[in-house]
Amino acid sequence: MDLSYSDEDQAFRAEVRAWLEEHLSGEFAPLKGLGGSGREHEALDERLAWNRHLAEHGWTCVGWPTEHGGRGLSLLQQVIFHEEYARADAPTRVNHLGEELLGPTLMAFGTEEQKQRFLPKIVAVEELWAQGYSEPGAGSDLANVQTKARLEGDEWVLDGQKVWTSNAHFSQWCFVVARTEPGSERHHGLSFLLVPLDQDGVDIRPIEQLTGGSEFNEVFFTGARTDADLVVGEPGKGWGVTMGLLGFERGVSTLGQVVGFARELTGVIDLAKQNGSIDDPVIRDRLARSKVELEVMRFNALRGLSGVTGGEDSAAGGGAGSIFKLVWANWHRRLGEVAMDVAGPDGLVALGAPYELSTWQRLFLFSRADTIYGGSDEVQRNILAERVLGLPREPKVTA
Repeated sequence: MDLSYSDEDQAFRAEVRAWLEEHLSGEFAPLKGLGGSGREHEALDERLAWNRHLAEHGWTCVGWPTEHGGRGLSLLQQVIFHEEYARADAPTRVNHLGEELLGPTLMAFGTEEQKQRFLPKIVAVEELWAQGYSEPGAGSDLANVQTKARLEGDEWVLDGQKVWTSNAHFSQWCFVVARTEPGSERHHGLSFLLVPLDQDGVDIRPIEQLTGGSEFNEVFFTGARTDADLVVGEPGKGWGVTMGLLGFERGVSTLGQVVGFARELTGVIDLAKQNGSIDDPVIRDRLARSKVELEVMRFNALRGLSGVTGGEDSAAGGGAGSIFKLVWANWHRRLGEVAMDVAGPDGLVALGAPYELSTWQRLFLFSRADTIYGGSDEVQRNILAERVLGLPREPKVTA
């Protein structure tokens, strides 16, 4: 990938930066920095209003083709947008699962009717989406899904439980992986269903996290229903759709994530300078190492994205998505650890009762989960070993 910016790219960066500076003001100014890791509960209604303001001005779904309501930006311009969004300290968006995951999945696998029904409302931030993948017995082992759906007339009827369901408590829809062929096993007989959450057959229970928020939920389906035509891809062939969506999860927005990491690192360095811990040679070395690793991470992500955009899948491109997940998750967890060491004894005491956390305490607690969610380290290493390097499959342990 050519990492130099053309005059057109530079002009686009200036456009994005100027727009954010102008609009992230007034009523939206207090939203800066809100909604980040461990803070997903902050100012939800206000952030939704900001997201819809972005939509009104054409700043949602910027990488989508223009025929689906996007801007059709090049890879590098998408990177620029996400980087400038993060640099402006703009609030975390509430539409990520629809914009970055479901939307591209519908474009790749959905019917024309499904695209016309759902894509415009994702662009306008009128409908929000949750992800119904994990279950109590099928987290990292997604092929062990037990939630069932059966076709009754012109509707699918769902029974089962999902857990760690991001954003279900404020979403209108959920994309659900369910077993639709009785007696099927593993990745066979699964279907990818689009299910409305506002119905009697759905019970959503938020899970309180160490950080005090409740981004994740348990979702119980008891005779929940959705229309027969709201299956993406062929019934019983949903595994390919499911894996396709996970490929979109490692998209261009990860570059904005890296900028957010850089801002966190700068904050930790500033704290070290303020309390004198920067004079500790071990602390100083760890901070310097973090800065170098973050820059390497950015260039590796750009290289991986350019390969995938050029027609390579994650495996053919060297497992770019799995490599990037391993790298950033472990880097961010180490940043949480060094932040606590920089804070020293103050990091052990809450800011206030009953459980008011500092920025660095919340970073530390949230980052403990980085190597688990979105595909654990163990799963990513298995993907690289088996699908990229061609090593024998890990033996199954039986009781």
